[in-house]
Amino acid sequence: MAKRAASGSRGGKSLVIVESPAKARTISKFLGGNFTVEASIGHIRDLPQGAKEVPKEYKGEKWAYLGVNVDDNFTPVYIVPSEKRSQVTKLKQLLKDSEELYLATDEDREGEAISWHLCEVLKPKVPVRRLVFHEITKEAIDEALAHPRSIDDGLVRAQETRRILDRLYGYEVSQLLWRKIGPRLSAGRVQSVAVRMIVERERQRMAFRSATWWDLLARLATGEGKEFEATLVSVGGRKVPSGKDFDPATGKIKDPQLMLLDEQQARELAERLLRGEFRVTNLEERPYTRKPPEPFTTSTLQQEANRKLGFGARRTMDIAQSLYETGHITYMRTDSTNLAQVAIDAARDLVAAEYGREYLPDSPRVYRSKVKNAQEAHEAIRPAGHPFELPQTLKDTLGYDQFRLFDLIWKRTIASQMVDCRGRTITITIEAGDAVF
Repeated sequence: MAKRAASGSRGGKSLVIVESPAKARTISKFLGGNFTVEASIGHIRDLPQGAKEVPKEYKGEKWAYLGVNVDDNFTPVYIVPSEKRSQVTKLKQLLKDSEELYLATDEDREGEAISWHLCEVLKPKVPVRRLVFHEITKEAIDEALAHPRSIDDGLVRAQETRRILDRLYGYEVSQLLWRKIGPRLSAGRVQSVAVRMIVERERQRMAFRSATWWDLLARLATGEGKEFEATLVSVGGRKVPSGKDFDPATGKIKDPQLMLLDEQQARELAERLLRGEFRVTNLEERPYTRKPPEPFTTSTLQQEANRKLGFGARRTMDIAQSLYETGHITYMRTDSTNLAQVAIDAARDLVAAEYGREYLPDSPRVYRSKVKNAQEAHEAIRPAGHPFELPQTLKDTLGYDQFRLFDLIWKRTIASQMVDCRGRTITITIEAGDAVF
């Protein structure tokens, strides 16, 4: 099958449809002249957005404004939006000159639904094959051509169900908000749950009762003049409380045996200790090991990009999408921490070459997703290809933010195949009179 596809099927062209023009341009580089690659530019069909888009035969129905027939097993009514008609016409014309149709949309619910809608609208009379890949590289495209599959109806139905729920929930609740609160407010299947969580957290915050307590921080110096800080732990054998020792609902201390200092007591204690001697009475050293973090999933990438790069979730995903579509990283919507064997080999080769074999564990690290419904066939987010591109080789070709995010993904992937971090924790006990730091 792959051989016939690669040759263009008896000399005729094969049409490959993807979602975006950027993805189409990248894939075109890896296919020969017997392939035409075109973008659908997202979904080509959707539920009607307003009364004007509802087909004539449904305008009199009480459910017409929803675009979902709630009287007939919640059957959706699909239309081709006006802004998509010219692209649909273009795809139909290209299909007339093709002997095979390859649907290469993303391998997720949305991508599968786009492929299904394309089949429903284009009504191809030529063989249709579904191409799936996690990265846009020549090897991945060749593998997909060699092993095409059919459209996954389960994924299509899952996307359709979510879309219907979005419409039923969003339209009904949003209109209630307009009447009760104000215009232009919206509610959705996910958004409303998130708002509920925020409200519950805000109620906890409002119920919180603050507490005031004092402690001491001693600034000391070693014999070599290096300064460090020590926190007061106890006075006269009684532990000094910290924030976790107070009840958030009442603001009262949980254990009355703790030494609760007020401002005057804290200042008097500080003055007394300044006249005394500070002595190191104990030093405890404990070794530790820390495993490297797992490869990125969508959520952990968003969290780390926010923490280290200051990116919001949407900005992170937009940049990741551009990196994926230009063939630099694997697909960025995943809940899997799994790495393909070729990626594990690429990471281990890089560790050995760039850092030395002493940083390489004896056996590869294998990660399994903790998410109950994670699909292990999908991969974590990682650099595409084998061997991995080095970040410094892309500095002049990627945009500033693209480079920073790629560098973050590259380092996380490489680190995931390195030896444990080893270190030591040193706890020093310092006494001054009856005070312990």
